[in-house]
Amino acid sequence: MTYVYADSTAVLGPLATYAEPHCYDLCAEHSERLTAPRGWDVVRLAPDPSAGKPSSDDLEALANAVREAARPPQPPQPAPEPPDRDGRPETGRRGHLRVLRSPES
Repeated sequence: MTYVYADSTAVLGPLATYAEPHCYDLCAEHSERLTAPRGWDVVRLAPDPSAGKPSSDDLEALANAVREAARPPQPPQPAPEPPDRDGRPETGRRGHLRVLRSPES
């Protein structure tokens, strides 16, 4: 169940698949007995029987997640040094400070 104060509407539908603020899972007995305040509408969505079954997309997403978790971590690639104003690369960088090559070199 969820509700929308702006529309004065309570909506009853299938159980949520993830935690959502202001959504509540109700058992069948309580969902059948639910009443709303005077002036509110109650919308009852019929559950889709095929929605509860795993699909091939679900199985593929699960297989991809397992493959990704089993993949060894890649070492980080060093970032290329950005060129200085005169086109020469910087020799070092620490926070907001940078070390530049001597103009003689």
